[in-house]
Amino acid sequence: AGRLDVARRLYEGGALRRELLDRAGALPSGLDARIAGALARGDARAAEEGLMLFFAALIRDLAREADRQLGEPGESTEARAAAGRRFLEAIWRYYNLVDFAVTQRDARTATTVRLAFDEAETLVKGPQPERVREPLRRIARALAGLLEAAAQTRRDS
Repeated sequence: AGRLDVARRLYEGGALRRELLDRAGALPSGLDARIAGALARGDARAAEEGLMLFFAALIRDLAREADRQLGEPGESTEARAAAGRRFLEAIWRYYNLVDFAVTQRDARTATTVRLAFDEAETLVKGPQPERVREPLRRIARALAGLLEAAAQTRRDS
């Protein structure tokens, strides 16, 4: 019980919540209230699911931005590869935090993200780093589907 009290205090005054509030328009509606309420009730499972949805949206947006930047003309191959590697590092850092929760909710999405990430990592090292755009799109689509399914579930309940 004490751990959830600490988590609630950290969430209420922390950078994670500020980022969530800044991105509220791109997130499932009511996500902040859902997470805060779950922490206040001591519902670890619901809090974890809410945080998983936040990170899924963050990763989706990173994948979309990486796709956009890698498609911009005028950048050298080396610059595109470096940008791709930076985005992949950030995507994996965040995804690694929620992989277990995503797998529990939707194993197919988790597998899609992991396989697309592995492919992207390989492609970004090759002579045509722009080829990483397709696996990035698969990551974004898979996580967008996860978010939509979660929103649909909430509407149905």
